[in-house]
Amino acid sequence: MTYPDLYLMRHGQTLWNAEQRMQGRLDSALTELGKTQAAALAPLVAPVEGQRWASPQGRAMATADLVFAGSDYRTDPRLVEIDVGDFSGHRFDDLRTRHPETFAGDHWAWYDRAPNGEHFAGLEARVRSFLDELQGPAVIVTHGITLRMMRLVAMGRSVAQIGELPLEQGAVHIVRSGQHETWRVDPLKSAPPPDPAG
Repeated sequence: MTYPDLYLMRHGQTLWNAEQRMQGRLDSALTELGKTQAAALAPLVAPVEGQRWASPQGRAMATADLVFAGSDYRTDPRLVEIDVGDFSGHRFDDLRTRHPETFAGDHWAWYDRAPNGEHFAGLEARVRSFLDELQGPAVIVTHGITLRMMRLVAMGRSVAQIGELPLEQGAVHIVRSGQHETWRVDPLKSAPPPDPAG
């Protein structure tokens, strides 16, 4: 299936991102850097024609308020972050120490092993449902793993490739005609922290 042009943004850095704490369906506030990252994206996407969307989670909406600079946008629950179940709220390094078997092997495989988590199949189904309903270009504020999955679906790639494309906070990730590109404001401010459960 061919999808409309997508302009995808991860929310700005949060307190829990800085602490390497798993957010999933939980939330934490944007840091000052996160607010700066979000505000800096506003002029990049302002000229883009298309519907404005955001995840209804607090960190995504706080980012969208700055990115869209007072313009209206819609929310959709299918844009929320992957649910990491019992791992929510815990630091990534602590989880790796306590559950080495879960984090063995491929860097991304643990998302399918998180106890009581959504897993990739659930995420893919809801992302595909959202994208299938788009009527035209879309500018979207979402989360790290959800954004990764949206790109895979839109580009016709497999879940096994989820970690292959770069993902940054403070950048716009564009998918057009199956191709990916990234718009950046300031590479120094856009450098992402390590990326567990956005």
